[in-house]
Amino acid sequence: MPQISDSIHAILFDKDGTLFDFYKTWGPVTEEAALLVARGDPAKARHILKESGKDPETGKYVPGSPIASGSNREISDLWANLAGRADADAVYAEVHQLFLKRQATAATPVTDLDVLFSRLRARGLSLGVATMDSEESARASMARFGVHGSLDFICGFDTGHGVKPGGGMVEAFARHVNLRPSMIAVVGDSPHDMAMARAGKAGKAIGVLTGVSLREILMDHGADTVIESIVELETAL
Repeated sequence: MPQISDSIHAILFDKDGTLFDFYKTWGPVTEEAALLVARGDPAKARHILKESGKDPETGKYVPGSPIASGSNREISDLWANLAGRADADAVYAEVHQLFLKRQATAATPVTDLDVLFSRLRARGLSLGVATMDSEESARASMARFGVHGSLDFICGFDTGHGVKPGGGMVEAFARHVNLRPSMIAVVGDSPHDMAMARAGKAGKAIGVLTGVSLREILMDHGADTVIESIVELETAL
């Protein structure tokens, strides 16, 4: 086994696009949610998706766009506005419940998370998850795959540690595991993840290509290194 750097004692993972393949997990679910918010109007749903980050020609999402990097609340508020709906709280509740329900069946891990987390913990590393999804959804996802017990820390946009690209989630994880931020590696798929790592003074920012961003974009936004997926994480460390 490759040796983990002595300077890194903990890893903070993004969830979607990092632990879970972004398009396999969220592609169909996002389209279903947009149609729900549009109250069944396909044209309005397409408009909602386009204006919140989906390229209608490629079907890909723009890195840094609301769909790719925003919180569930930010996405639902934007969608409510684009759909001409005044009931933003109701829209958020609809989207949240649909995401929670569908993620239970649609989430596609990049690799066997239990095996990976077990190996990392065997090396003495503390592990955490920081997502712009809700904490409830993140915990449900981790529990579904039986890995919640391997994680020292799980937070969402609504946990109270701020949102990406701010560094609050990194700082909260550092406090929770009693480490300096410089002893933490952040692993994520978006420019917001790399910016969060820098803002939180993490020791290493590692980009992965299982989400919305190209290698060049991640490097331009502060990644120390970019790997194909978390399968290569131990080597990268």
